[in-house]
Amino acid sequence: MITIIVFSLVGLGILFAVIRLLKGPTAADRVVSLDTFNVIVIGTIALLAHVFDNNLYLDIAIVYGILAFLETIVFARYLEGHYGNR
Repeated sequence: MITIIVFSLVGLGILFAVIRLLKGPTAADRVVSLDTFNVIVIGTIALLAHVFDNNLYLDIAIVYGILAFLETIVFARYLEGHYGNR
């Protein structure tokens, strides 16, 4: 029963992050919502590792976390170059 509640709340968090990603008034808001979405997905993968008692999911979460970090850095550099020269 507790896992249903937890996954429901996680799904709600993903929904709000996707809404902000699609609706965000600025590009910076979209980058922050994408980073929030990535953090929620990493937490969900770690939660699945605990539920299924499988450590392979933790390796997947680590790789996804590294790629999400690099994605955030690339978008931040793009926004810095695109909006920094005004």
